[in-house]
Amino acid sequence: MRSPIRLLLVDDHAFFRSGLRAILAEFDTVEVVGEAANGEAAIPLIERRRPDVVIMDLNMPGASGAEATRQIRQLSPRTEVVMLTVSAAEDDIVEALEAGAAGYLLKDAQGDEILRAVTAAAHGGSVLTPAVARTVVERARRMRAGGVAPDALAELSERERDVLHLLAEGKDNAEIAAELFVSVATVKHDVSTLLAKLGASNRLQAAVKAVRSGLL
Repeated sequence: MRSPIRLLLVDDHAFFRSGLRAILAEFDTVEVVGEAANGEAAIPLIERRRPDVVIMDLNMPGASGAEATRQIRQLSPRTEVVMLTVSAAEDDIVEALEAGAAGYLLKDAQGDEILRAVTAAAHGGSVLTPAVARTVVERARRMRAGGVAPDALAELSERERDVLHLLAEGKDNAEIAAELFVSVATVKHDVSTLLAKLGASNRLQAAVKAVRSGLL
């Protein structure tokens, strides 16, 4: 049996941390190994608790969640960070993702959404809510730079292009499979293949590259 994903919760509101811990306790695939009230307090806990994933608020006293994420990624590259915040501002989203966050969720996310984001981050993926994904893609559309070579785009199959369009909308593998009438395993294979073809490290990066190339 696989060990639970080790989580560290970072939020300056103790009441929110308590509620989040209670929600996560419903899932046996994750384990909360620590809490911190701000980014500075989280840093020493990273080495002591060695979490797989940090669930981080963005706006906290002292160092922002983005700055803490930057430090965590430098200190422990194997520890991923998922932002859980109230801010849907474009600049906040982009700053967090550029700092190295593997996911960005709003605080109205349901427990199963948070679990999906944490699981994806722990396994090298990324999850954004559809609204956040659209924000990032629209920003990329306005900044046509850093795209993909035309021959790489030409290598994508028709279904891989369909998958790319849907993941740019923030859809997960199950949603993509349902829309394209294929299996989840097929979608996983298609996503893996298109990431390799586009030279992207995750789903979001693939979407951004495609947008900047004019494909989306």
